[in-house]
Amino acid sequence: MTNFLRLIVPYKYESAWVFDDPDVGLIREPFVFGADRILDWLTSGIPNAEHGFLLYFAPGPFPGAQVKIDWVREECEGNWYKLEDPPMEGWLCPALLKYFDEPPKQIYVKAEPKQG
Repeated sequence: MTNFLRLIVPYKYESAWVFDDPDVGLIREPFVFGADRILDWLTSGIPNAEHGFLLYFAPGPFPGAQVKIDWVREECEGNWYKLEDPPMEGWLCPALLKYFDEPPKQIYVKAEPKQG
């Protein structure tokens, strides 16, 4: 069984949002094509988010989830997701499948500052 709730720590590298997860073989995996703008919006109230913040995500609701993004379509082996308010779309690359067996129809998300 895999974890329902997952955690990564995105940070800015060369002005781009990236994250490392050595457990699944990812180093400086970038958020691009709108996913970066969603992270900009999500972290707008987190001081020093560019140095790293906690990003929790799951395929279903969990306590404290801030937003839900909905699957839109597949493209170039990745998947597009949309946020309703504010309206935005972002592409999640095939690395998504390191966390899910198949692209979930919804992803619930919570961003919070790192402690210390």
